[in-house]
Amino acid sequence: MYYIYMLRCEDNSIYTGITTDIDRRMQEHFGKDNKCAKYTKTHTPKKLESLWSAENKSLASKLEYHIKKLPKEDKENLIKTHKLEYFLSDKLDVNEYKYEKY
Repeated sequence: MYYIYMLRCEDNSIYTGITTDIDRRMQEHFGKDNKCAKYTKTHTPKKLESLWSAENKSLASKLEYHIKKLPKEDKENLIKTHKLEYFLSDKLDVNEYKYEKY
């Protein structure tokens, strides 16, 4: 299982990433661990905003890519609604992803 997540940073930017272990990855980001992303070393994360799961790395990478390509306004609306179909149904099969509570 792979997870695709969106983090809100203190400067109000949004970081999107993928992982196989969401608990470990959040500890790395929030603890500024050596393994945290270069982006979250300089943009302190403050909150996990959204989380989806996918069956494999290929699907997870596709969703991550398309979320990163969205304009900031669409990312904000995606965080509010968690509805991939509103923003990405023309780019990928949104039924391949499941919104997760964390």
